[in-house]
Amino acid sequence: MSSLLDGSALTHEKDVVWLEDLSVLDYVRQTIDKTPRRLGKPRWLRDGRMVGYAELDATAEADPDSGLHRRRVFFLLPHDRDLEPDGPYAAGAPGEAVDPRTIEPKAVGKKTPRSQRGRASV
Repeated sequence: MSSLLDGSALTHEKDVVWLEDLSVLDYVRQTIDKTPRRLGKPRWLRDGRMVGYAELDATAEADPDSGLHRRRVFFLLPHDRDLEPDGPYAAGAPGEAVDPRTIEPKAVGKKTPRSQRGRASV
């Protein structure tokens, strides 16, 4: 199983940068954001915290209308399992959640027993 993202949006990824230690995260949420740059940490104006992001290769072109690049961003919300282990995702996970250990450039992350049911299921 994969996340809700379509892999065709990831063709220009060259690297994934992590801002936190993955060994303590059962899952991360992934989304596509529009950013003005191909490289570097994008601005984060959403709830929760950014835990990683993708950088794009030199051939990635910005949208001709907006001038923005589509980049994958990894994040967690305050009620996610890492901060609330007995909260709403003590078992189960949000639809866009994937195991961060399965994330690579150009490849949609995968759902695993750890990401879906918690550390006890590994």
